[in-house]
Amino acid sequence: MSSTDIAPTRTKLLDAARDVIRAQGYSATTVDDICAAAGVSKGSFFHHFESKEAMGVAAIDHWNVTTQAFFENAPYARLPDPRDRVFGYVDFREDLIKGDVYQFTCLIGTTVQEAYATYPALRAICDTGLTNHIAMLARDLDAAKRRYAPDAAWSPESVGTFMQATLQGAFIFAKSTNDPEVAKACIGHLRNYLESLLGRAPTGQARESVQ
Repeated sequence: MSSTDIAPTRTKLLDAARDVIRAQGYSATTVDDICAAAGVSKGSFFHHFESKEAMGVAAIDHWNVTTQAFFENAPYARLPDPRDRVFGYVDFREDLIKGDVYQFTCLIGTTVQEAYATYPALRAICDTGLTNHIAMLARDLDAAKRRYAPDAAWSPESVGTFMQATLQGAFIFAKSTNDPEVAKACIGHLRNYLESLLGRAPTGQARESVQ
């Protein structure tokens, strides 16, 4: 394998792992499944990763980096009002719910539910991803709280955690029912809850501002 092939092949494997694990779960996914989805040989797999667990850690790290950039560069992130950014994030998450269930669900949530007690390295990298994402939300929640609810007792970090808990739970119910609409309904209730904390700009303003 030439040096110019290494990075593209590794990325193919990480992207394949992302999709196969979200569709089948970590335990049910085999190295052969990932190689078949990536269109590479098993030898190529073991050139890059010493084990399935090492690949899982790398895949989640790759997910963390790419999704963080994805959300930080999303249109809603450019809105000047922090409250609009909070609701813009919620609207953006709802807009992502389309296609097969695995395509909009979370690699971290799928993996950590199975692996938290048996694969400490996977649990740790999942925790890092969730923690960093909550910190991203907390920045906008903090700015919105200072502007719209300065005397409220809630903390931005706790609300950011609740937002992620709601989304991960919504994905579980979408899987159990095989119906994306249940996830959208959960996000609707999350939006209503955030309105009770921060009030709300005119309906649809944040969504319309990013289109």
